[in-house]
Amino acid sequence: MNELRATRTLSLSLGLGAAPRVVEVDDLVVAGWTGRDQTAVEKHIKELEELGVRRPSSTPIFYEVAASRLTTAPIIEVSGKNSSGEVEFILLSQHGRLWVGLGSDHTDRGVEAHNVTASKQMCEKPIGAAFWAFDEVKEHWDKLTLRSWIRENGADVLYQEGTVASMRPVEDLLRLFNEAKGRKETALPDRTLMFGGTFAGKGGIRNAAEFSMQIEDPVLGRTLSHRYALRQLANVG
Repeated sequence: MNELRATRTLSLSLGLGAAPRVVEVDDLVVAGWTGRDQTAVEKHIKELEELGVRRPSSTPIFYEVAASRLTTAPIIEVSGKNSSGEVEFILLSQHGRLWVGLGSDHTDRGVEAHNVTASKQMCEKPIGAAFWAFDEVKEHWDKLTLRSWIRENGADVLYQEGTVASMRPVEDLLRLFNEAKGRKETALPDRTLMFGGTFAGKGGIRNAAEFSMQIEDPVLGRTLSHRYALRQLANVG
């Protein structure tokens, strides 16, 4: 019996300077609590607990999210003012090759306090349209730096900053993901996109009208970036 899938079709640039092409994503996975440093993981868990979010059943944990939530649009629509973004590296498997990009696990914090899995479905997941080949950054992976900014009082304020060295290595993350699915494979399944985790926000998690993010490769001297704004729809109860 064929498995039903709701494929998301996006125009993405796979490779530096490559022309955009149609890319299909069947499965979207958001990996949570992926930090190498358990003290830092605990800090982020407590940060969310202050918002009423329950502790995860395991760390890391892998949430399945509708692929239709992926977007490269410059504006997303959200209900009310309870949502916020988080910068993350993302991994994309296409035709047997692994690619690295940039995304925001934008989440409704009000819903998250009741059910984390449901909250992951509530908001679109903004991603940048450009990707690097994982093979090009594999040897200096830990040097990649993630940053995000939020718009406050008319200025961009640094919200998150850190290297991916604070996250589990890619190979470890993919192994654990496959184990959680009962598979012996170690690679990310084809046409799957995974968010790789994040770290605590400076000054606490909060809503903002605009969110911008960046991943920097200091070894090859390049960056990927993306910015999006929120259209906040009235929450009338």
